[in-house]
Amino acid sequence: MTCLVAGVATGAVDMRAHAVIKSDRSDGRYVSTRGVVQDLLRATKESLAFDATMPDGEFAKWRSDVRTKLRELLAFPSLPAAPAPKLLGREKRAGYALEKWEHYPMPNVAVPYLALVPDGVSAEHPAPAVLCLPGTSMTKESSAGEPELNSASAIYKDYVRENRMALEYCRAGFVAIAVDNPGVGETADMERVVGGRHRHIGEIAAFGHFLYNLGWSYMGYAAYVDHRLLEVMRGDPRVDRARIAVSGHSLGGWLAAFLAALNEDVAAAVVNQQVYRWHEAVRTMTRPNAAGDRPPILGHGVFYFIPGLYRFMDMPDICAAIAPRPLLLSEGTPERERQEVFLPAWKKAGVRNFGTYEYLYALNGSRMAPACYTHHIADYLHAQRHTYGLNTFWEEYFCGSPLIDAGRQYVVNELLWN
Repeated sequence: MTCLVAGVATGAVDMRAHAVIKSDRSDGRYVSTRGVVQDLLRATKESLAFDATMPDGEFAKWRSDVRTKLRELLAFPSLPAAPAPKLLGREKRAGYALEKWEHYPMPNVAVPYLALVPDGVSAEHPAPAVLCLPGTSMTKESSAGEPELNSASAIYKDYVRENRMALEYCRAGFVAIAVDNPGVGETADMERVVGGRHRHIGEIAAFGHFLYNLGWSYMGYAAYVDHRLLEVMRGDPRVDRARIAVSGHSLGGWLAAFLAALNEDVAAAVVNQQVYRWHEAVRTMTRPNAAGDRPPILGHGVFYFIPGLYRFMDMPDICAAIAPRPLLLSEGTPERERQEVFLPAWKKAGVRNFGTYEYLYALNGSRMAPACYTHHIADYLHAQRHTYGLNTFWEEYFCGSPLIDAGRQYVVNELLWN
């Protein structure tokens, strides 16, 4: 007699047997809803994925198609020209001036930002500029090397020096623009009132969900307000508008890639983020841990919601659309993407003299990881590897740092002096 009620296994379960979600039925159908979704993920192909075999003459059209579709996926609204930004204050620092501004990318929206202007830069002597986009929970103040407005919200105190992106660019002679990611720092809600180390993450999850039901997304909103800030930078007479770069850490790295792909006048991009295929990650990260839990959603979830993305493109394709401009990937990319996407893309764009560089160091005597990582991140990755059995996925993505067209100093030197 057939049992009509499925039972739950008791005792030890071989989690390796469940590493890949597959049907155990003769007809190939899934009862598990997770299995249904994983099958959809496997069946879905990106229609605008970079194809190294495309004729060189079609590359420009492909870049244009990616740019058009990305703008559509991010759901940029069509709005009139924004009002002029407003200067809120100015203080002298050693070798530069620190300015507080706000710009108005949408009706009823005011976004504060900091401008670090090196001494000697003026409308008569403009300088190249960099839009600096911080990581998930970091602030524009951390990027500028300034005290946090809310000290209780400074959750990554171990990385004070590493996060001074805007300050270091300013010291190199750039006008550096630092801005908060939406919902972080000065743009947070109750965290500004009562503090809290992680309160903004819950706030972002909430309003990110609301944006999603409005037909938008957190990433779409973030990219749009930063896109409008680029317009502000172009209008600043102290900025050499032909030499504007974007630079981002972590979450800001994704946004920097979006902005460079969408704006052809962005001269260079620094993506301090591991560039991998989001679609492939969720398709393959399915092995459960000893407790039977499969790996959680990527990152903080809402930051990876771009409706429809998997049907058209993924992050390596977006980065390839930046070619032939200088692109620095400072946290690695798979060897496959390097050989099948990045190198062919820059060749098709007409770049003939370039190289890739790797900065590796031994970790625990056997593993390799980018030297830019601190021991804290290395320990985190080691724990994730142990918990979820990520024996190749993370090692592959974190094993090299290819620098397209030249090294890190190229991005500074070429924009500043060439």
